[in-house]
Amino acid sequence: MLKFLNGRFEELLGAFLLALMASISFINVIVRYCTNLSFSSSEELTVNFFVWIVLLGTARTFRNGSNFSMNVIYNISPLPARKFMYIFGVVCSVAFFATLVYLGTIEVLDEYELDVSSEALDIPAWLYTIATPLFSLLIIVRIIQKVIADYKAKVIGGKNA
Repeated sequence: MLKFLNGRFEELLGAFLLALMASISFINVIVRYCTNLSFSSSEELTVNFFVWIVLLGTARTFRNGSNFSMNVIYNISPLPARKFMYIFGVVCSVAFFATLVYLGTIEVLDEYELDVSSEALDIPAWLYTIATPLFSLLIIVRIIQKVIADYKAKVIGGKNA
């Protein structure tokens, strides 16, 4: 399990979904160009897969520590202030994604209990929305992994602390 989480799961799944989205969209354009028909399901799939890719990209970004941050104030601050900002950022990020896990789980359970189906493909809607709590949980794991790696490398608070 740890090898799976330390691997390139987000990149592999994201690349597969992006290729699938591009293929679906390309086929839809060709069919629409050659006929007057259109696949109504193509939009449903591409929009939902795009949400999945965004969440996977967020997990990858936290894993690599390459998320966007406000470096100007952070870099000119003294070490205690940098440590506080680092910890505050981690706490806010974990709280945000924990909220997404909670609310996403409620949404999935509601869609399951109410037997909600998608409009174009008529498949259970919870199959699309289950990605929100699952990938948000993955993001929390990636945040914690990055904090542990930073702590071991003694870089919490920015430069070598």
